[in-house]
Amino acid sequence: MYKAVRGTSDILPQEQAYWKYVEEKAACLCQLYGYQPLTTPIFEDSQLFARTVAGGTDLVDKEMYTFEDRSGQKLALRAEGTAPVCRAYLEHGLFNLPQPVKLYYIGPAFRYERPQAGRYRQHHQFGYEALGDADPALDVEVIEMAQQFLLSLGLSEFSIQLNSIGCRFCQPKYIEALKQHYSNDATYLCPDCKVRLLRNPLRLLDCKKASCQSVAETAPKITDYLCPECQAHFQNVQQNLEMLNIPFQLNYRLVRGLDYYTRTVFEVESQEEGTQSALGGGGRYDDLIAQLGGKHTPAVGFATGIERLILNLKRQKTKIPALPKPIAFIAYLGEEARIEAMKLAFRLRQVGIAVIKATGDKSLKGQLRQANSLSTNYAIIIGEEEVRNQTAVLRDMINNKQRAIPLTEIAPSLKQSKPLE
Repeated sequence: MYKAVRGTSDILPQEQAYWKYVEEKAACLCQLYGYQPLTTPIFEDSQLFARTVAGGTDLVDKEMYTFEDRSGQKLALRAEGTAPVCRAYLEHGLFNLPQPVKLYYIGPAFRYERPQAGRYRQHHQFGYEALGDADPALDVEVIEMAQQFLLSLGLSEFSIQLNSIGCRFCQPKYIEALKQHYSNDATYLCPDCKVRLLRNPLRLLDCKKASCQSVAETAPKITDYLCPECQAHFQNVQQNLEMLNIPFQLNYRLVRGLDYYTRTVFEVESQEEGTQSALGGGGRYDDLIAQLGGKHTPAVGFATGIERLILNLKRQKTKIPALPKPIAFIAYLGEEARIEAMKLAFRLRQVGIAVIKATGDKSLKGQLRQANSLSTNYAIIIGEEEVRNQTAVLRDMINNKQRAIPLTEIAPSLKQSKPLE
């Protein structure tokens, strides 16, 4: 018997209400702030990710799904959302539009990592990006949107962690200081961090191993190495967040998992007991588009995993709207009634009334049992007598009352959706 591949999951009908809820909130948020939808391909040239996410990160070294197509081109399933957005920005000349260009996306991403609650090898991301403007007010807007999105979902117990990791001018001095600090305690580092020390020192601060965290606690702070421009940018971001009463916590060890970030980085962490801590994150990536062959283009964005959000919504027992369901179930007795039921279902659907028609040769009792299991508000019963009289029995499944009604009056009655008396 076949099963879903490890790290993937089916989204069953009973789960779809959560997905619709999150996706509608995301689209509403982006419309409010002027972000437009963008859909990029499921797979890209593998160099798009390898070039923008340096070696020494788990994404490039361990997690990408890569393959060659029949022409020999090396491709990769979409590993994250930002690089494809930047590729589309360049390829379609969006840099010729008034800047910043504001885009958002919702779609699957693929990473070969250890499956865990709320995170799968195929997971789904919602993200938004503002490209073409270096104004720190955009950093604030992106953080504000993340806060408002989570609040709109009903998630309130979270904190915003904030840091600056500088730019290509001031970051190298900090990296040298960081390497010196970690070199003194290299024997205590985990195997992955020993590689990071050589290839990607900033990621040392992100390790969750206890031995490595103890070294990170005494590491130099990057904010002590920021150039004047980065320092002013970071101060501006903080001042504007405070002005908008958006609470945040400075976290000098926050670096994010991908290498293209510059200056502002932030993460949103759940503070509820028993929930997955990371609810999303983002930051500024002013050098990424230049790495793809474009001009220097400042940009900032945010992304979150939909599965992770839904897991937290369930654990918090957040009430969400149910998906619309058919209002009535049409039952019948006899061949002539079956034909009349089919015609009635067709007419009702033509005027926008959702109904389910019985099938097969179940007894009337069996059909009504099915109607009850589907939680429809009404059952419409047609038998031989109803066919002769061009009527039907309309039964209120909630209060168990019923009355005969002409077929021509069924649609208006269902649209009113009033309990039968």
